[in-house]
Amino acid sequence: MRSLALTGALTGALLLAGCAATGTEPVAAFAAVPPAPTNAVPPQFQYLYGSGEGGAVALGVFHSLIAYVTEQAAKRPTDSVVLAADSAMRGASWAPCGDKPLAVVFDVDETLIQNLGFEARAATGEAYDQARWSRWEQSGDKAVAAMPGAVHAVDDLRKLGVTVVFNSNRSSANAAGTVAAIKAAGLGEARHGETLFLKGDDSLGSAKDGRRAIIASRFCVVAMVGDQLGDFSDLFAAVKPVAERRDLAIHSSAAGKWGKGWFIVPNPVYGSALAGDQDAVFPADKRWADPAEEKK
Repeated sequence: MRSLALTGALTGALLLAGCAATGTEPVAAFAAVPPAPTNAVPPQFQYLYGSGEGGAVALGVFHSLIAYVTEQAAKRPTDSVVLAADSAMRGASWAPCGDKPLAVVFDVDETLIQNLGFEARAATGEAYDQARWSRWEQSGDKAVAAMPGAVHAVDDLRKLGVTVVFNSNRSSANAAGTVAAIKAAGLGEARHGETLFLKGDDSLGSAKDGRRAIIASRFCVVAMVGDQLGDFSDLFAAVKPVAERRDLAIHSSAAGKWGKGWFIVPNPVYGSALAGDQDAVFPADKRWADPAEEKK
């Protein structure tokens, strides 16, 4: 856009110069072209990081979380909200709680922490680079903010005697930076291997089920919070067609956990939700033809 604006400005200047030399009037259309905006922000970034609506949705999720966990803590559940190791999504079974201490498991990025410094660069069109993200994990703690409602949520959970556990796909090699970012966002202390689990802690890479199993072996997990389906089960990742994945998320027996143990915050900026062409997203039998257009 900047190069187009520059080209237009140069063209207009040359035309005006030519008009002055020949004694004719300049072309008004060139003088009226407004400069291209240099600080525009794509709408998905506006919604997540700037809008009251996005903040209100996050607050609602955290309010619902606290109400649910307060109720569960009072009656002591027998089952965790982590799927059992051999469970399918349909006909789901759950890891047992036993007498383990209660915990809530949170994803970190765009669930509890907004990566404002990194995403401000992405909003300008800067392509994602893994090496840059690694440097962000190491040094970005001064440019993060808590998701609206997140600080109150973790504070309330701790007052209830519920352990706050972080399960992130940040790298275990950069654990110190992640601990610093969590603290800088006002979310308290995290201890790697105890209340903080990261990619590289096991052999499964970005898949989280292995880490979830470790957490569920130590805690009775009464709730999980994330911004991607993979923050709840890796079984979602095995389903590639958009319609089938959506069906699994909203029609399987595990779907009964949404708002009742599984809490998801919106992330329109990046992630597995951003998939599907026109045919995948809009069913063929739900297309609409404008009658006015059909008459033409």
